[in-house]
Amino acid sequence: MNINKVRVRFAPSPTGGLHLGGVRTVLFNYLFAKHHNGDFILRIEDTDQTRFVEGAEDYIYQCLEWCGLQPDESPKHGGPFAPYKQSERKAIYKQYAEQLIAQGNAYYAFETPAELEQIRSDEKINNFQYNIWTRVNQKMKNSIVLGEEKTKELINNGTPYVIRAKMPDWKDLEKTIPDYREKLVETGENPFKKTVTDLVRGTLELDYANVDDKVLLKADGMPTYHLAVVVDDYLMKISHAFRGEEWLPSLPLHVFLWDNLFGLENMPQWAHLPLILKPDGNGKLSKRDGDRLGFPVFAMDWTDPKTNEKTIGFKERGFLPEAFINMLAMMGWNDGTDKEIFSLEELVTAFSMERVHKAGAKFDYEKAKWFNHEWIKKTTDYRLLTIVKPILEDAGINIDDDKKLVTIIGLVKDRCTFLADFIQQSVFFFKQPENIDVAAIKPKWNEQKNLFFAELIRAYELTQFWKHDELEKEFKEIAAVNEIKAGELMLPFRIMLVGGKFGPHVFNIAEVLGKQETLSRIKYCLKLL
Repeated sequence: MNINKVRVRFAPSPTGGLHLGGVRTVLFNYLFAKHHNGDFILRIEDTDQTRFVEGAEDYIYQCLEWCGLQPDESPKHGGPFAPYKQSERKAIYKQYAEQLIAQGNAYYAFETPAELEQIRSDEKINNFQYNIWTRVNQKMKNSIVLGEEKTKELINNGTPYVIRAKMPDWKDLEKTIPDYREKLVETGENPFKKTVTDLVRGTLELDYANVDDKVLLKADGMPTYHLAVVVDDYLMKISHAFRGEEWLPSLPLHVFLWDNLFGLENMPQWAHLPLILKPDGNGKLSKRDGDRLGFPVFAMDWTDPKTNEKTIGFKERGFLPEAFINMLAMMGWNDGTDKEIFSLEELVTAFSMERVHKAGAKFDYEKAKWFNHEWIKKTTDYRLLTIVKPILEDAGINIDDDKKLVTIIGLVKDRCTFLADFIQQSVFFFKQPENIDVAAIKPKWNEQKNLFFAELIRAYELTQFWKHDELEKEFKEIAAVNEIKAGELMLPFRIMLVGGKFGPHVFNIAEVLGKQETLSRIKYCLKLL
């Protein structure tokens, strides 16, 4: 396209939850735009009002906000090419549909769905297509069969109609390409075929001959996706069109529309992204796979207002947005090195379409969990404070000392894969454990160990400096005097403080608990033993 600035768009339909494949399309659009100092546009494609779902548009904004992928222009943010909702641009599209009719690239069709079904039945065609062969059937009620006079009469009488693309046939070629038969013999060039370049897939040869006459403008005056996406990309000066490879079958029609409406020189550069596949690599990942295998496929929780069915999202499962974005970036792209952990800023700097793969990327939930674990470890304790504190409070844990919580987060975050893991890893710092695993202590418990802990209590009561290194030093000195290996005493000590065989370094736990609480828990467990 003859423009100086990169402009890309994500154009979802507000029909439900935002699949992780959709978020990856957003991400690659965003990274490409920001890498080239361009604009990222969000456009809502709501031309099919029968599939509109209440709340779905707001959900899209919430997902992008959580991911940190804010658009430069959108229905919510405004912009110089508003409106950004196709339902609010309805008046724009008809003129382009009529331009195609005037050029001989489209036609009126008056058949009702019931009449088309009857034709399918009469012609005994199982996979009936409205195309260059069937559109001239005398049973058809379209402007090609009816002629100009009858067509005008039906339109003037208010007969409902759709406008269909008129894909080229041999008669069209005779009018537009003189001596095309001789040229075909001389050059071998097939006039039904077009060649375009895809940033991911290289040179693509498109064959118009196998494309049916898709509806461009519906009976209610709304455009279909095919017409609207081409018109809006042109009017909004979109320079690059990134979308999933499932749209490849529609590419010949879209190139046909670009060619006949605006010229191929104005067409955006295409990039058809690889699919995200099921974990076994057998087909496209779906919500059903997530339900079956127990992992999320939506960015955030989505509740279908029609069925009230709730689908869990990555956010609510306990993923950091940085981890979610990092994971998606590595599904179909890498920077050519072994590096896997990238911040959004690093992704913007490193991203290039040359490194996007053609082959689909298998979804690996264990790898997704690994990314989250790495990002929890990498994230500062103070940033985690703002995220973890509400989680703990929702679990009934009262937090009255943020400084203490920051210390605890620093101690336990290496043990957390999900954000909810902070509950189990932190709760014993705020509440005495309700259940003490004394069964894990008893098999090797004896009077000598009982006396050790009695002596430890007396020593800790006199300790002036309640710091983990001093506590550990004193613990080991008493163990040596009593001729007991310190290692045999560490597990009982841990269980006394936290209730089980988990948690960070035990003397760090004691330091955070404080003298009074540590001694109280030791004494309580000794009574149980």
